[in-house]
Amino acid sequence: MTDPLRQSLMALIEAELPADGRLPTERALAERFGTSRRLVRQALDALEAEGLVWRRQGSGTFAGQPEDPTGDLAARIAGETDAVQVMEARLCIEPELAALCALRMTDEEIARLRTLAHRQVAADAQTIELWDGALHRLIAQCARNRPLLTAFALLDRIRSNPEWVALRARARARTSIAVPQSEHDVLIDAIAARNPEAARQAMHDHLSARFAALKGELDLEGEPMRASG
Repeated sequence: MTDPLRQSLMALIEAELPADGRLPTERALAERFGTSRRLVRQALDALEAEGLVWRRQGSGTFAGQPEDPTGDLAARIAGETDAVQVMEARLCIEPELAALCALRMTDEEIARLRTLAHRQVAADAQTIELWDGALHRLIAQCARNRPLLTAFALLDRIRSNPEWVALRARARARTSIAVPQSEHDVLIDAIAARNPEAARQAMHDHLSARFAALKGELDLEGEPMRASG
């Protein structure tokens, strides 16, 4: 992929995406950047290989990583839980996913993980949630454990509630953005070292820190945040 086209696509992703992360059509991108659909398709192929975009047949191209379809089950219980319960469940599930990734993730997948972490470093307040979610989804997928992935997908769908997204953004704004970034680096290094115990601990530490920030924000608001279903 030519650098100018890649830079143009990434600038669009970082500045102009709708909430669902969907990119314009290949035809619209070709017209916008004054190039051919073939070159746009090649550029998107390369971004997909890097784990920065994904495609859904009949729906288009999206930034980040796809949600697992089993996450639709979340709609049935979203109104019966709250942000604290979801974080408690994440602390039970995601450290084990990270440990399995240390045993099963390929070098290519680890490279994609580092790319997503780098995108989060460069992201603004509007897209940081997208890249953070993509990083955690890739870990869940690459653990290659269907029951755990299903459990993760359920939580992932619940936590996509717009009110909860806004809550996390407020909690994030009260701490240095460099903190979760460094936590991700430690996590990825542990996975790359093929050390499941270190990966498990790194994910636990990362989520515990986010949990503390979330509870702090809830305390400031004076009540738990419930999903709107």
